[in-house]
Amino acid sequence: MDASVIVAGAGPAGLTLAAELRLAGVDVIVLDRLAERTGESRGLGFTTRTMEVFDQRGLLSRFGDMGTSNAGHFGGLPVDFGVLDSVHQAAKTVPQSTTETILEEWTVSLGADLRRGWELLSLRDDGDGVEVVVRGPEGEQQLTAAYLVGCDGGRSTVRKAAGFDFPGTAATMEMFLADVRGVDLKPRLIGETLPGGMVMAGPLGDGGFTRIIVCEHGAQPRQRTEPPTFQEVAAAWQRITGIDISHAEPGWVSAFGDATRQVTEYQRGRVLLAGDSAHIHLPAGGQGMNTGIQDAVNLGWKLAAVVRGTAPATLLDTYHGERFPVGQRLMLNTKAQGLLFLSGPEIQPLRDVLGELIRYEEVSRHLAGMVSGLEIRYDVGRGSHPLLGLRMPHLELVDDTRKTSSTALLHPARGVLLDLEDNAELRNRAAGWSDRVDIVTAAPHGVPQDSPLHGTAAVLVRPDGHVAWAAPGSHHDLPMALERWFGPSRIQQA
Repeated sequence: MDASVIVAGAGPAGLTLAAELRLAGVDVIVLDRLAERTGESRGLGFTTRTMEVFDQRGLLSRFGDMGTSNAGHFGGLPVDFGVLDSVHQAAKTVPQSTTETILEEWTVSLGADLRRGWELLSLRDDGDGVEVVVRGPEGEQQLTAAYLVGCDGGRSTVRKAAGFDFPGTAATMEMFLADVRGVDLKPRLIGETLPGGMVMAGPLGDGGFTRIIVCEHGAQPRQRTEPPTFQEVAAAWQRITGIDISHAEPGWVSAFGDATRQVTEYQRGRVLLAGDSAHIHLPAGGQGMNTGIQDAVNLGWKLAAVVRGTAPATLLDTYHGERFPVGQRLMLNTKAQGLLFLSGPEIQPLRDVLGELIRYEEVSRHLAGMVSGLEIRYDVGRGSHPLLGLRMPHLELVDDTRKTSSTALLHPARGVLLDLEDNAELRNRAAGWSDRVDIVTAAPHGVPQDSPLHGTAAVLVRPDGHVAWAAPGSHHDLPMALERWFGPSRIQQA
């Protein structure tokens, strides 16, 4: 085969997936039909969960000084994300062009074969592998791989060619998005409604650009093959606000709608989907790009284990099992937010009531957890430990030779068994998985009494950072948990 895995699409999800596969030693080809990156700002910033994900791979320093904040919103109503339990705040102004540049540099440095200007035309899954026909710089050719992953966006060729069902609702309106400079615009919060529609304006940081969004009441969705002109955007802005911005310099212009769709399965045979290929929705809080990155981190280590033969193919069933519900929650909250900030004055009573409820910390915590991704808990088995299925919190650690942390231990994208009580018997029981799981003995530093880690003797952390087993409190014993998530031990395999 040409590669163990072919990834279609070199956006944030595709690049992240390729990097995760390379960290596990799997050879991967990344195809993208564009000859070079677009340089468009598109998705802005990272949710708190994505900040945690990047931190666990040691990537945050590559982004430099990011503007972070606990200020957020739900449907245009302010929400304090400071109620969440995380060492990170959300990053607000990192343009997608920067994200793609950094992820591409990381992915290529790990040895991924990135081929730009290569368009996937068709595919065939014969049960033992996938054959794709691509058009590259030298014409059409065939490539084969054990698995194909579509990360090629909302209009995914892979999704269509593999026959995935993609039910949902079609767009009911068209909205404009543009980055402009050379015009003095006062900030307008998302959800600011005027008689003619909704507008938003906010600074993008360096470069003097301002991001604007325009939603004009009655604007019907259009089948566009090219982006709208800036004249269309400026005219809509003037009709709603009365302000002429036609003299501004546009950096990027786009149109989008409120279509909401999700595939019924994230895997068909040897073809899988991640990111916008699997789910599309109204942009609200930059959740789409962030969810796609998190799809990739969930899938990467599992697909690598199956390809390498250390885990059975059934491990991939947990990809759909865990990420499909996340996609459903994404559809739910973006639809709800759309009703709040895109509807007319008839929705104002609902906005007023929800605004009152958000003042209660429990309500703010619920909405912030939904939008940030911090509410995600996977089904890893029964037990009473409060961390089961959640991400491992950042924990400072000390052993005989060094200071480290639970976050730093995840940099290699391997499983981690964290022995917090120097239990030789525990380590011996896990020794058969040491080729896939790092067994670390260390003492926690500064665990508060109210922390879910207080009194914890040991934790098994998956490569994506989620807790798969903990003691005391797991109903499965450690070898059962290790075999479930990492395959049979070396002894069993032998």
